[in-house]
Amino acid sequence: MENWQEDLLSEFLIVQNEYQLFEIVKSTASKLGFDYCAYGMQSPLSIAEPKTIMLNNYPEAWQKRYLEQHYVKIDPTVQHCMVSLQPLVWSSQSAKTQEEKDFWEEARSYGLNVGWAQSSRDFIGTRGMLTLARSNDQLSEKEQKAQYTNMYWLSQTVHSSIAKVVNEMEFAQFNLYLTNREKEALRWTAEGKTSAEIAQILGVTERTVNFHLGNSMQKLNVNNKISAAIRAVMLGLL
Repeated sequence: MENWQEDLLSEFLIVQNEYQLFEIVKSTASKLGFDYCAYGMQSPLSIAEPKTIMLNNYPEAWQKRYLEQHYVKIDPTVQHCMVSLQPLVWSSQSAKTQEEKDFWEEARSYGLNVGWAQSSRDFIGTRGMLTLARSNDQLSEKEQKAQYTNMYWLSQTVHSSIAKVVNEMEFAQFNLYLTNREKEALRWTAEGKTSAEIAQILGVTERTVNFHLGNSMQKLNVNNKISAAIRAVMLGLL
């Protein structure tokens, strides 16, 4: 796999969507010794209903079973990666509860015997998780040490590349350029200040503050100043 990272970056630059990207990821996972891979991403744009991207090449029967049983709610890899940036090596032997053991035993019956999962998070809060899995052979400590750099690099590169493609489409509806005054008004709004209080702090009229907040709301496609402040924070604009 000499120069594979350089080749992978070159391939990522010419793809047009997340599905083309994932085809490259599958090929790379195979070269690293894994039969299966999965990538999940959660966009930061909505708190109540964040957009979720899920891509994998797991056996179709397992994909169907996973969705029908809502296993995402109990999947130990998901639970771990929601709260930690540390990698997780998993198998039925790693189960801590009977529920986890049952989950892993069932996954194993579909050919998912052992795997590695790594979460990612970028500066605007886009969450991602890459899982590499296979049907045979345990992931030995020696292999983990030998492959860790490659697997971690892949997880971060996949995340940044897919997040870029997906977020660019999502962000197209927004004008992400905020003036300094608009940012100031939103920062103080995020601190709980009223328009009158912000006007006093900035030495301008309340009407001027509301003008800047109104512009911000329009640019960020929201209908009130609190939502504008929240979205601006989530997008890393403040």
